[in-house]
Amino acid sequence: MSMLVSYDPITQLALGEVPITTAEKMPGVVKRAKHAQKSWAALSLSERHQQVILAYEQLVKVQEPLTLLISKEMGKDYQRASYEVTGTVQNADYFCQEIASALAPESQGHGVELQYRPLGVVAVISPWNYPLAMANNLLLPALMAGNTVVLKPSEETPLVADLFVNTLNEVLPEGVLQIAHGDAETGKALVNADINMVAFTGSLAAGKHIMASAASSLKRLVMELGGNDAMIVMASADIDKAVQFAVASSFENAGQMCTSTERVYVDARIADEFEQKVVALASRYQVGPWDQKNVNIGPIVNQKQHKSVLSQLKDAEEKGARFLLGTADYELPFIQPTVVADITADMCLEHDETFGPIVAISRFNHISEAITRANASPYGLGATVFGGAGAADVAEQMEAGMVGVNQGPGGAGPWVGAKQSGFGFHGTAAGHRQFTQLRIISK
Repeated sequence: MSMLVSYDPITQLALGEVPITTAEKMPGVVKRAKHAQKSWAALSLSERHQQVILAYEQLVKVQEPLTLLISKEMGKDYQRASYEVTGTVQNADYFCQEIASALAPESQGHGVELQYRPLGVVAVISPWNYPLAMANNLLLPALMAGNTVVLKPSEETPLVADLFVNTLNEVLPEGVLQIAHGDAETGKALVNADINMVAFTGSLAAGKHIMASAASSLKRLVMELGGNDAMIVMASADIDKAVQFAVASSFENAGQMCTSTERVYVDARIADEFEQKVVALASRYQVGPWDQKNVNIGPIVNQKQHKSVLSQLKDAEEKGARFLLGTADYELPFIQPTVVADITADMCLEHDETFGPIVAISRFNHISEAITRANASPYGLGATVFGGAGAADVAEQMEAGMVGVNQGPGGAGPWVGAKQSGFGFHGTAAGHRQFTQLRIISK
């Protein structure tokens, strides 16, 4: 039996292994999911709700093991890993109630009723940077809607997903939730299988492949495909607040976050002060292993990603960027807090997603220049504008699915990307309903 080995990104020691779901095994997995879906869908929404809540209650006993696995598998410090686990476990009841409310039948009057029916079998393909939370955000509405789910987690964090799924399956009926381990080949086999929907969070390149593969059978899609979030700092901004956000957003989770601030465009009139304060704050961040006290930034998840970040830094250095903090060369597995100024449009730091703890800064003289450069990207997940009068007007011109004014993007609305950062969305009633087939009954 082929096995997938999970490694500690710091020590490179094996943490454990799980069996790979090969392409030859996938038809059997999907057959079990289809068989289980009939009886799962036959339950009322209330009955499914009760079973899902009972299943999530089982996670309480494995909160500590899940936290440790997140820290060990992808390097996130213990406190952040704990927040991810407790948020998933403790918010399950509220999340399920929100989903149940969204999926309840709606009377339109005159004998017309809107029903939100199951689609069938849903593939959930989740990333490594938030290995529990990102899987959970897609898995819960899919299950509550009456679908069965095959979860294909990242090959970087299989042990987290395995413990998560096995614990839920102590309560859930057999075949309702299955896990498929492996690399991109496993993911491709799942997408090409006889399923009804793919809910994916990951790279733009993988998303395009999924969309092409899904076309032949018109599989439903919900995809969040990363970002290259821009931040505009106007001359009227509260500089200290803008600095705090720029650094925190760029460094959170070692920069390995889809809504991480990747590009900062600052008005030239305040740029010197802004840069100085960014460097002062960034210098206070500490890098190290997950169990070291006061660590803010953990390791880059693997050697490939580490090399990718360094290549972007070296590209910027060769093209004339100023390194205000840090260098263009770091030893595995860490990237130290780095602040780079004078970013130009031809640099990889500007046009590619970085996924590392880098604050990349460029100056502008006219706000129209900043807006143009911010929008000159195929990505459009999040964006941020810091400023006084006129900031809201600038935000209106940003080509992103989520725009924050003097705060981060997102908030209480659905999680949605514009342009090539997303296809469909999730969260809130409208997002939950994307895991269903709308049916209209006229009596």
